[in-house]
Amino acid sequence: MNYWRANLLILSILLSIWFLVSFGFGIIWSEKLDAIMIGGFKLGFWFAQQGSIYVFVILIFMYVFLMNRLDKKYKSKKED
Repeated sequence: MNYWRANLLILSILLSIWFLVSFGFGIIWSEKLDAIMIGGFKLGFWFAQQGSIYVFVILIFMYVFLMNRLDKKYKSKKED
């Protein structure tokens, strides 16, 4: 039961970050972020076009890392 609770916590946090970056930075706050320039492009536009994709790929690797660590933690408890 604790394994699934931890799993859902990880998923909730990562999905919240995903929502914040894609919907928040790419749509809601894009006009305010456009005041900042990155690589010659407005930051709001950059998040909507490229930044979100980078964050999504990082989130995938974070999920794999965290789930491997969680699996090892509960596998070792199961063997005891």
